[in-house]
Amino acid sequence: MSLRWKIAALAAATACLVALAVGVLVHVWTAMDVRSRAEMEATNTVYSAMDVYRRTGTLAGGAELDPADLPTALRHPADDDRRVAYDGRVEGNLGPSVWGAQRVGGPGSPVLAVRINMSPQLHDLRRLDASMAVASLVSLAAALPLAVYGAGLVARRLRRVAETAARISAGDLDARTGPALGHARGRDEVTDIAATVDLMADSLGRRLRIERQFTADVAHELRTPVGGLLAATDLLPPGETEDLLRARVRDLRGLVEDLLEISRLDAGAEAPVRARVPLAAVVAEAVARTGLDTEVRVTEAPQVEPLESVESVESVDNAATVETDPRRLERIVGNLVINAHRHGRTPVRVTVEGRTVVVRDHGPGFPADLLLDGPRRFRTGAAERGAGHGLGLTIALGQARVLGAELRLDNAPDGGAVATLRLPR
Repeated sequence: MSLRWKIAALAAATACLVALAVGVLVHVWTAMDVRSRAEMEATNTVYSAMDVYRRTGTLAGGAELDPADLPTALRHPADDDRRVAYDGRVEGNLGPSVWGAQRVGGPGSPVLAVRINMSPQLHDLRRLDASMAVASLVSLAAALPLAVYGAGLVARRLRRVAETAARISAGDLDARTGPALGHARGRDEVTDIAATVDLMADSLGRRLRIERQFTADVAHELRTPVGGLLAATDLLPPGETEDLLRARVRDLRGLVEDLLEISRLDAGAEAPVRARVPLAAVVAEAVARTGLDTEVRVTEAPQVEPLESVESVESVDNAATVETDPRRLERIVGNLVINAHRHGRTPVRVTVEGRTVVVRDHGPGFPADLLLDGPRRFRTGAAERGAGHGLGLTIALGQARVLGAELRLDNAPDGGAVATLRLPR
């Protein structure tokens, strides 16, 4: 049940309880008033009938002497003591009654009694109860749509705040709740939540801009000295030291290139150059460029054999073609394959099916925090998962966004990391 209907149900339940409480109070107060009036009428009637009886010896006002159905409590009143008693018995047309009684003379004299029938008043009380019930139902029927409408206004405002928070969570740090709420006047809990979401977005935006600026500054500052180091390695005499130093400088240059690529992706300066290409061929070429032992399967075309190496690229020309940027697609697939070999275990398989590319290894799988929060630059997970600067998945996700593709990271039920790339139509 949505919040709108919960609030409406709570308002309806509250209205029902208020109507029930008011109805009970009115019923009890009216019943007490009816009985009090009947007792007063019985007392006055006994007084008048006794006065007439003593002066004329006749019974007036419906008075009787020692009636058979007189309540026991009134059969022996004290001398000159007028008493009343309630009789709830229903006999024929007579409903509940109030009796008034007084002894005519001294001890042993008869008792003059008067019976006041309360049936008309109780009938009016029942009509009052019915009228209150109908009025309560009508009021509830009129108030419920208003409660639903009011609850809907609150629910819509909260839904818009939630949608803005979801946009911020998805990476749109320019989203704010002010336009979503229409710059509502006044302050309440919803506007407080909206203001908090906006403050959170501002804080996240500042931190992200600082991080992106730091990445770009580091990449640009390192580019020149790394280039000088690479040129200096050419002056070293051949040998083991030269090979080791050249390999380390190449790694450092790769890191700088990755940082520059991430800074361009962060700045939104990347734009795809699209072309229609055979998907399986591009994937096989990207796998071959890694130089790693990786199996490529094309499940869309059964006649195509599994691709084991770059020599098999020509056999996938009849596979499905897609309109995408082949260079960026190769970059994504290559990073995913390298990540699978570096942090997982063989066999590593790449499966092409329709517009989907799946890269799977058989290692320990992605860490839980990576699946929850996504890859973080310069973080590779546990130390036992191997070396690396932790930018491969970050670059793959950034390039997938440039292509308008979806890159999903997950773990297989039987173990191993699974990266699924779905290209847009």
